[in-house]
Order: sequence, then structure tokens, then C-alpha cells
Amino acid sequence: MPQICIINLYFFSQYKLYCLMYSYLVEFFGAAFFIYVIFATGNPLAIGAALALAIMLTSNISGGHINPAVTIAMASAGKLPVSEVLPYCIAQIFGGLAALQLYNNYKL
Repeated sequence: MPQICIINLYFFSQYKLYCLMYSYLVEFFGAAFFIYVIFATGNPLAIGAALALAIMLTSNISGGHINPAVTIAMASAGKLPVSEVLPYCIAQIFGGLAALQLYNNYKL
């Protein structure tokens, strides 16, 4: 999976860490967007479109997992290092919790 990084740092270890943190942040926002659409609409067409959009926007950066089940499946298939499963899942779960909080505070 190709990783896109915005800032080119001089030290490789810092560069790799930055790329991983960027991937986790993208998964957080992708999951938050998807879960918020589920809460806000409940419309299957909107949910499917939101999932497709979230995957399209995050696939080049983090792989577009959006869901911890997909992350675990990718690790089981050998497409994702096992050491990255927990941070990805934590980012996705916290993204869902952030979407829930956002929905509860600002539902119209």
C-alpha cells in the first residue's frame, strides 16, 4: 500500500513515524465521516455512498480500511503488518466515538 506523506523529513525514522501517524489520522477522519453519516441519515443509499467516498479518499494514504474488521482481515491476509493493527483499530474506534459525540451535540 503506498503511503503519501506531506512533509519530507531528513531522518528516515521520523519520516516513517510521520507517515504512520498521518495514516492513523486519515483512518480516524474516514471512520468518523462514515459513522456520522450512518447516525445522521440512516438511509442505505447515503451510507453506501459515504462508505465509497471514505474508501476512495483514504485508500491512497492508509489503505481505506475504515472498519476494524477490514483491518484485521487485511492483517490476517498478510497485506498489513500485525504491528499496525492495534493503532489502526484504535484510530477507527475513536473516530466512531467522535462521530457519536458530534452527532449527539449537533443533531438537527
